[in-house]
Amino acid sequence: MARRGAAVFVAASGAALLLGAGAVALWPSGGDATEHGRQLYLDNCAACHGAELEGQPDWRRPLPSGRLPAPPHDATGHTWHHPDRVLREIILRGTEAVVGNGYESDMPGFEGLLTEAEVEAILDYLKSEWPERERTHQQRVTAADEAAGG
Repeated sequence: MARRGAAVFVAASGAALLLGAGAVALWPSGGDATEHGRQLYLDNCAACHGAELEGQPDWRRPLPSGRLPAPPHDATGHTWHHPDRVLREIILRGTEAVVGNGYESDMPGFEGLLTEAEVEAILDYLKSEWPERERTHQQRVTAADEAAGG
């Protein structure tokens, strides 16, 4: 009986650890990791998307070039509408490569400049700045994308 109780305890502890690890992956980790993401964002993204995630003015109206200005990454933008997979692809490959069909964008790809871990840190930082409603929506979009094989 004691062995069975110990086995149940170990199994329950393992499940709790796995569930806890999953929760960490779904929500920004905070602390130093988020600060690292913020610094990476400031170094690589803020020149176009703004130091406060505000994007370029009038970002929904095309520039004379026909391209759209850099959108905000705060709750007023649409970053949180996209699953993590799409956000990673846009950061690494650039918007043109992801959208295709002749779409033109000034958003470059950072593949070879940022590691996957650095991209994740940037995404963690962005998510840490969103209100709970937007974080929850983006979490659901990501889960649906993953369930669909994305």
